[in-house]
Amino acid sequence: MNLLLIVGLSALLAACKKNVTAQGFESLPVKKTIANAPNEVSGIADSKINPGSVWAHEDSGNPPELILVSHEGVVQKKIPIKNIGNRDWEEMILWNNEIYIGEIGDNNLTATDYFFYKFSEPALATDTVRNITTIRFRYSDGPHNAEAFLIDPATNDLLIITKNGPAAQVYKIAFPFSTGINTAGLATTLPYTGVVAAALSPDNKEIIIKTYTTLFYYPHSATNTIAQSLQGSYTSPGYQPEPQGEAICFAQKNNGFFTLSEKAFLPEVYLYFYKRK
Repeated sequence: MNLLLIVGLSALLAACKKNVTAQGFESLPVKKTIANAPNEVSGIADSKINPGSVWAHEDSGNPPELILVSHEGVVQKKIPIKNIGNRDWEEMILWNNEIYIGEIGDNNLTATDYFFYKFSEPALATDTVRNITTIRFRYSDGPHNAEAFLIDPATNDLLIITKNGPAAQVYKIAFPFSTGINTAGLATTLPYTGVVAAALSPDNKEIIIKTYTTLFYYPHSATNTIAQSLQGSYTSPGYQPEPQGEAICFAQKNNGFFTLSEKAFLPEVYLYFYKRK
């Protein structure tokens, strides 16, 4: 093997090693106490137009509203969302300057239809969200309980990840969405269960799937669909389990990710931030 080839291979290995290190996260998070914390947070998204804050929403039976919380743990504002209810909101994504909220929880498997609510991310001065698009769907094989979803950056398809059963199932609603009832068909199955949240990094290169106790990290390539990437290998970043921790999102700066749990199970609620190494 000639010297130039050896040097080239060494540089390539060093670059790969550096890339793997860059994708690692600290196992001990920075935590900020949230004063007057919401009771049942089940979805968060780091804000684009209100830098330094995350959006949150609460679970079933709570008001249909957005809650803006600073990265320092200060509840800054609550913004009502007009003309929709909160049967069982379970996940939130900020995608292309729009917020998607998933009305996808169904603990008793009694729902016929499920919904996504989509609207422009509001500014801090907004008093009420009024212009909402509703995406209505049914599963191809009957009701499911789900608490996580993703949007495929290559196709704009919606991917719902079920919570219960021997293995999590990933269902796809193909884009463009119908104004009537959409059908969510099975796309793939995961080798674990109990999924409560999911997040895609701002550069679309990383996916984290969350259960109550474990994180599953997947690299994502633009040449794959989300479903294809979720069929690949994964690692598990360090994570401190929270009681009923049902929310995760990447930071807009892509320098780490946030998690948040429900107040009802803690004397205090913390916003956790896991920094990149």
